[in-house]
Amino acid sequence: MAVIYTDGYINNQGGEEIARVAYELMGEGHKSLLLNLAGTKIVNSIGISILIEIIEKMLEAEGKLAFCNLTPTIDKTFHIMGLAQFTQIFADEESAVQAL
Repeated sequence: MAVIYTDGYINNQGGEEIARVAYELMGEGHKSLLLNLAGTKIVNSIGISILIEIIEKMLEAEGKLAFCNLTPTIDKTFHIMGLAQFTQIFADEESAVQAL
């Protein structure tokens, strides 16, 4: 399992950087990825679409993608947009690492 730490706004630029790191880690053989969003307060629609692409690639590879440390707004957005159906969401990194 690998952890990706976000920093700042997840928009097209932030999302692309997350995707680049995620695909690199997948290429190295990681089947479980955890996105720690402690450094992120806002995700826009483009950022959501990029995260959905990462989820699709992880599902194709029979891998797992999980999130932790979401703000209440991001948590609600992920549930509304359906991301929570295909990933796991944890309160913090420690509980995510134990579960994954």
